[in-house]
Order: sequence, then C-alpha cells, then structure tokens
Amino acid sequence: MRRDDLAAIYHAYIACLNRQEWPALSQFVHDDVAHNARPLGLSGYRAMLEQDFREIPDLRFDIEMLLSDPPRIAARLRFDCAPVGTFLGLAVNGKRISFCENVFYAFHDGKIRQVWSVIDKAAIEAQL
Repeated sequence: MRRDDLAAIYHAYIACLNRQEWPALSQFVHDDVAHNARPLGLSGYRAMLEQDFREIPDLRFDIEMLLSDPPRIAARLRFDCAPVGTFLGLAVNGKRISFCENVFYAFHDGKIRQVWSVIDKAAIEAQL
C-alpha cells in the first residue's frame, strides 16, 4: 500500500469516528484489533469509542500531524472538549480542556490491527 493510500484510509477512519458512524467502523478496524497491547476485538474497540463519546459528548478528533509509513501510521491528534465528569482520573466536570494524543497504528489487510496511544495528561492537569 502506498503512503498516500494509507493516509487517505486514516482520514476516512477519523471522519467515521467524528460522525460516530459505528456500523462503518469495520471498514477501518480489523476484527482482531488490540489497543495498548490489550486485545479488544472490533466489538470491544467500538465499545471503548462509544464510551469515550458518552463521557465527552462534544468529542472531535482533529489530526494535527500525520506520518504514513506503510503499514504504519503515526498521528498527533488534538482535542478541545468538555468531558462531563471524571476523565483519566481527573475531575474535569464539564470544564473545556485542550490536549493532544500521540498514537501509532499498525495496519493489516488495509485495516487497523494495533493501536498504541498516549494522552498528554499533564496538559489537562495544568488546565485544572
């Protein structure tokens, strides 16, 4: 797969998340997906994302930086949102916060098979 093709798939995946178009998630995510070395499978991964949107109703994924090196993607995602309660163990309680997530993906058969994610919790703590 070419770099541009993989980047286009990733942009479509992020658009799918932002639309919360859960039935289409299987177009982008492998049935055996793992997140931070935890095997979740597609249904567990979807449940994790749905929970994120329940806890952060105005959640929107914005790509700040994207590097494509097939079969891998590295991205820096920016968030500007207001989680309704506790987020990452912090009492945010509806306060608007901005933070980034650094995330790496490994693709298999054109779908996301592994995800490694680190959220900048210190940035959130500084805003609270």
